[in-house]
Amino acid sequence: MRKLSLPVRLALLVAGSTLPLIIFVSVVIYRGYEKDREDAATRVLETARSLRIVLDAEMRRITGSLSVLSLTNSLRSGDFERFRRVADGFLEQYPPGGALLIADRDGKQLFSTAMKDLSQAPPRNNMDVVRKVFETGKPVFSNLFLGSVINKQILTVEVPAIVDGQVVYNISFAPPMAMFQTMLEKQRPNDDWTIAIFDADGINFARAPNPEETIGKRASPTLFAQMSKASEANFETISLEGVPLITAVARSSTSGWMVASGIATSSLISPLWRNLAITISVGILLMLVGVAFALRMANAIARGETLQALLVEELNHRVKNTLAVLQAIASQTFRSATKSEREAFDGRLGALSRAHDLLSHEKWVGAGVHDVVNRVLEPYSVLGTSRISINGPKVPLSPPRAVMMSMILHEIATNAAKYGALSNDTGRISIDWHLQPDAAEQKLQMSWVESGGPRVSAPTRRGFGSKLIERGARDQLGGSATADFLPTGVVYSIECSLP
Repeated sequence: MRKLSLPVRLALLVAGSTLPLIIFVSVVIYRGYEKDREDAATRVLETARSLRIVLDAEMRRITGSLSVLSLTNSLRSGDFERFRRVADGFLEQYPPGGALLIADRDGKQLFSTAMKDLSQAPPRNNMDVVRKVFETGKPVFSNLFLGSVINKQILTVEVPAIVDGQVVYNISFAPPMAMFQTMLEKQRPNDDWTIAIFDADGINFARAPNPEETIGKRASPTLFAQMSKASEANFETISLEGVPLITAVARSSTSGWMVASGIATSSLISPLWRNLAITISVGILLMLVGVAFALRMANAIARGETLQALLVEELNHRVKNTLAVLQAIASQTFRSATKSEREAFDGRLGALSRAHDLLSHEKWVGAGVHDVVNRVLEPYSVLGTSRISINGPKVPLSPPRAVMMSMILHEIATNAAKYGALSNDTGRISIDWHLQPDAAEQKLQMSWVESGGPRVSAPTRRGFGSKLIERGARDQLGGSATADFLPTGVVYSIECSLP
C-alpha cells in the first residue's frame, strides 16, 4: 500500500479531529430540538386548557346572568315592554352585535332585542335546541347556525325561564361573535400559533389566523379525526392552510365546544437547520484553517527534512572521502607491512565504512542491533543458511554505539573466519541478545557462540583486535566484553548499556 504523504496525513489528522466535534455538536443541537418539541407539545396543551378555562368562565357568567333575567317580575308576568329595559341593560355588558330573544315551546318569538315588531318575525330555526331546553329545564349551548332575523352565523346560549316548576319560556342569547375572536386573540402567543374554537360539530366560530376565510368551516381532516377521541390530546395535524402543526385540543365540559391550539413545526425546525448550518459552517471553516496550518507545517517539515537529507548526504560524502584518504595514507604508510596486517587494517576500515553506511541509511538517528549484525556478517555469505542463527528483540542503538558494536562484531567475525566456526564448512554460529530485565539501568546482553569449528585454544598473546573489543565495550558501549575459549568453540559475552 502506498504511504500517504506528510501533508495528506496532517490534513487527515485535522479532519479526523474536527469532524467528530462537528458531529457531537450536531447531535447536541438535535437533542435540543427534540426537547424543544416536547416543550412545545406541553405549551400548546397548556394554551388550549387556558383558553378553555376562559371560555368556560365566560359561558358560566352568561348563563348566570340569563338565569337572573329569568327571575325578573316583568318576564314572569309577560310584561315584555318593561322587560326590554332589563334586556338592554344586560346587553350593555357586551360588545355591539349581541341579541336577546324569548320564545315559547313552539319556537314563536315573543320578544327580541333585534326587532320590536314581531308580527312578521319568523319562528326559531334551531328548534332542536329549543325542545331540549323545555325537556331538560337546563341551559343548552347551540352549534353554529344561521340566525333567522339577523341572517348571520351565530351561536346561542339557551336558558329556561321556570314559573311554578314549569318551563314557560326559552331565553336565548346570541353573544357577539367578535367576543370569541377577542378572547382567542388574547390567548395567542405569537404569529407562529394557530388557535381556534369549534362547536360540537367541529365547525370553526373563532380562529386565528385568517378568521374571515375559515369561520364557518369544519376543522381540517387531520384535526377533525382526532377531536372526538379524547377530551384532551396532543398530536400532529395539518392546518386548513396546509401548515404542519404540533396541536393540542381541550373540550369544554360546560358547553361541549372544543378549543384547539397549535404551533407551526417550522418554527422549531427552522432554528434547528439554522443552528446546524452555523455549526457545520464554523466547523468546516475551522477545519479548513487547521488544514491550511497543517499544510504549511508539512511544507516547513518537508523543507527541514530536505535540508537534513542534504546535510546527511554531505556528511556521508565527507566520511567516505575521509575513509578513502585514510585508506590511501595507510597503504603508503604500511607498504612494508605484511599482507595479513594490511588486510586486517582494511577489514577494520571496511567495518567502519559499513557501519557509517547503515547509519546513513537510517539518517543518523541510530540503527537496530539486528541490522548491525546483518551488515557485519554479510561479506561471509552465510546469512540465511543453517550455519547462522540470529535471535533477539528489536533494540535500537545510538549512532556511537552502533559504530562500536559494528567494530566489535567485525573483529569477532574476522577471528571466526580465520580460526573459528567460519574457517571450515561445518561450523555454526549462534548470536542471541536480550534486555536485562532486573537491572537498575537498562542493558543489552549479547552472546556469540561458535560450534563445529576447529578445536579452540586460548591465544598466547593479546593482539590489537582483542584490545579493541575489550576497550570498545568498556569505553564506548558502557559495558563489557569477555571471551571464553572452550574446546567446542569460542563464546563471547557482550554487555551494552542503553541510555
